[in-house]
Amino acid sequence: MATARPLALVTGASSGIGLELARLAARDGHDLLLAADRSLDEAASELRGAGVSVETVEADLARSEGVDRLVTAVGGRPVALLFANAGHGLGGAFLDQEWEAARHVVDTNVTGTLHLVHAVARGMRDRGAGRILFTGSIAGYISGAFQAVYNGTKAFIDSFAEALREELKDSGVTVTNLMPGATETEFFHRAGLDDTQVGQGKKDPAADVAATGYQAMMQGQDQVVHGLKNKVMTSVAAVTPAILTAKQHRSMAEPGYQERQAQKSSVAKPLLVGAGLAGLALLARSTWRSRD
Repeated sequence: MATARPLALVTGASSGIGLELARLAARDGHDLLLAADRSLDEAASELRGAGVSVETVEADLARSEGVDRLVTAVGGRPVALLFANAGHGLGGAFLDQEWEAARHVVDTNVTGTLHLVHAVARGMRDRGAGRILFTGSIAGYISGAFQAVYNGTKAFIDSFAEALREELKDSGVTVTNLMPGATETEFFHRAGLDDTQVGQGKKDPAADVAATGYQAMMQGQDQVVHGLKNKVMTSVAAVTPAILTAKQHRSMAEPGYQERQAQKSSVAKPLLVGAGLAGLALLARSTWRSRD
């Protein structure tokens, strides 16, 4: 990667928002250092077609050795853009989850993210230049029943990004926090949220979400919520008691959504039939009375 092009580091880059951010950085002429806990061969092959140099690191950023491998791959080169995007969720009730699975969410979304930013952003500060984009979430505004650990980690990232921005405000380094809502990625399947209302609902395209975050980062904005619906949700959540947001989130994230819908349908059909028959009876009665 010995080129004069600026370097962009993207975590969680194998698919979804991370891959879309990498595409945008490549479009603007950045060489890429991509990281993910899965193979990046397909993504790298595509991105090299944009005429930039692409290096990959397959590592679990929940582990210190994974972050260290990525920092070693940077090798002291100046990072112009840091996309702290890696993260994952975990559906289900907290006490029903395996502890190691819940811990892995925290170690990926919080510990690994901070470890990487701490290592890379120091170089940015020393040079007096650089841009950081965190992928936070509107989930950070909501008490996430049946996704409690994930929402808690995003509340941390949303808060941390604002604090770091203030600390770096006179350094030449900008910090932006992208807060998407439900996005069309592999997130819900990997988190075991397929059989939930949010898992089966309509989601924002990952490319649109990434474009919103990328533009905000390049403009030096502090934070951005993608989509009008999500902006309304965060505004409402900010003034709603946590117990109510937890109850609302339960309806969105509690497993067994398909069965509940089927039960509702089985109850609704007889009621509709009964209402229809009652209506016909009333109509017939009215007709006979008019004849009399």
